[in-house]
Amino acid sequence: MQHYTRLRDLREDNDLTQQQLCSKLYLNKTTYTNYEQGKRMIPLDLAVTLAEFYGVSLDYIAGLTNNKNGSRTEFSRDEVCMISKYRRLTERSKGRLDVLLDQLTEMQKQDLP
Repeated sequence: MQHYTRLRDLREDNDLTQQQLCSKLYLNKTTYTNYEQGKRMIPLDLAVTLAEFYGVSLDYIAGLTNNKNGSRTEFSRDEVCMISKYRRLTERSKGRLDVLLDQLTEMQKQDLP
């Protein structure tokens, strides 16, 4: 499972040995080694502690995303800008935009060979 290798990678990216990490987080080294090797399931409270310690999301720890901040869908800068603008629109303007997007999508379909 991907989250086990994530634990090792995060630890190594932070230049920590298992012993150093266990000392910082007051963990038993043998128990932690079993988590990192996939021999034991990681308890939720420890996963939360590790996510906070490394500054990553639980989704990243769990291997559900490659984005350390947790977004499962990675957006381009332009897409983030568009979402930000969309959120500032009134409900009426959002409805108009939806109609316009449908029209643009249909026009684009007609332009394709």
